[in-house]
Amino acid sequence: MNVVDSSGWIEYFAEEENAKFFIPPIRDLENLIVPTICIYEVFKRLLLERSEDSALQAVGVMAHGREIELNRKTAIEAAQISIEFKLAMADSIILATVRAHDATLWTQDVHFKDIQGVRYIEKKS
Repeated sequence: MNVVDSSGWIEYFAEEENAKFFIPPIRDLENLIVPTICIYEVFKRLLLERSEDSALQAVGVMAHGREIELNRKTAIEAAQISIEFKLAMADSIILATVRAHDATLWTQDVHFKDIQGVRYIEKKS
């Protein structure tokens, strides 16, 4: 199972330098899971930077994966992860979702760099 974090989705949709890194997990629809918090973050960012149409199109692409909603068990795990790794709420929810589904997290966010179960690529300027 794979989870692409919000920064990866945005990189992919913007066709930036690291976009190719995120293509394999995004195209592997059978193993792609999408936390709803990623949908929120991607939609908001594209709505601010582009347009509502672009944001809706992105969410449509993300919908090809299996959407995972936040539940009580994952919320509690996320709170513990947030404290352990000093992560923000959204990032801790994403990582808790990854762990709950025995998935791999694909990211370019440096604060995930050395965490087990993470495939990290350095963000290019």
